[in-house]
Amino acid sequence: MALRSPARRVGRVIHVPDALTASQDRYNGAAGRAFVAALPGRAAHFLDRWELRPDGPPMHGVTALVLPVRRADGTPAVLKFAFPDEESAGEPLALRAWGGRGAVRLLGHDRATGTLLLERLDHTRMLTHLPDTREAVLVVARLLARLSAVAAPEGMRRLGDIAADMLERVPGALRRIPDPSDRRLVEDCAAAVREVVTEPGDRLLHWDLHYDNVLRGLHDERHDGRHGHHTGNDNAAADRGDHGHDERAAGPAPWVAIDPKPLAGDPGFELCPALCNRFEPGEVRRRFDAMTDVMGLDRARARAWTLGRVLQNTLWEIEDGRPLEPVHREIARRLLRVR
Repeated sequence: MALRSPARRVGRVIHVPDALTASQDRYNGAAGRAFVAALPGRAAHFLDRWELRPDGPPMHGVTALVLPVRRADGTPAVLKFAFPDEESAGEPLALRAWGGRGAVRLLGHDRATGTLLLERLDHTRMLTHLPDTREAVLVVARLLARLSAVAAPEGMRRLGDIAADMLERVPGALRRIPDPSDRRLVEDCAAAVREVVTEPGDRLLHWDLHYDNVLRGLHDERHDGRHGHHTGNDNAAADRGDHGHDERAAGPAPWVAIDPKPLAGDPGFELCPALCNRFEPGEVRRRFDAMTDVMGLDRARARAWTLGRVLQNTLWEIEDGRPLEPVHREIARRLLRVR
């Protein structure tokens, strides 16, 4: 979720950005408008309940509002209020499983509303801003290696189910593609998925690790163990993370993953965003090779699942009545030549 600046004031507690209001209206209709209308009161409630004070203007992406806060002990944090959807429902469970190792720390969670209290990172220092694209790919690969080292907990969406659903939708999608070469490309991607669909994997995947979802930790405030103090007097005690030793306490501010849309599956399904970001056709193979090497992946399986990710995106494009995205088409063509 790329964060943007606030716009108009709503209520006495927060500013709800016009862009967030517009995106919720566009994508979620009446439910989105109700979500936005409830934000000021919801923010006031959790500021009081978790003994927080606002510490800067709100930020937002397409689906969530993020409010910088300070905890009672002065620790910087953020409140995250996200529109509920199936893809992000597992976020607190995944963050708890990762325990701050490669991903943002979960400090508090309210099950009823999905409200999250998270460690604060430096939103001005996204991986998008790193000039060296090859180093950026390696940063993503290292993070994915750490994140996918964790087995997915029960309750996650499963790649096997997603892949089976994609394959069921392929025949209908093919009938809607006028270009023969595009039809062949979709057929070839589907064939690759069929080769691996019976072994979908069981690792905890982020699914959405593009460059805007990788931030630096706070460079001027070292984590000092205060993150172990969780919000008190709330009904979400079972949902708070317990992170123990802070392995990030020493050294430079690390790169940290945010905004997972987690699922259980094969890490090869994670590579596509890094192939698409700041796209360079001549770098597709190099990036694929670098990531599979860093992550220790079987190249054939990683190729198949990356083509599966292209298939997923392509099916959405076809079903929305849009032409195939040239970047996805080019990635598929280049990987289909990999053996």
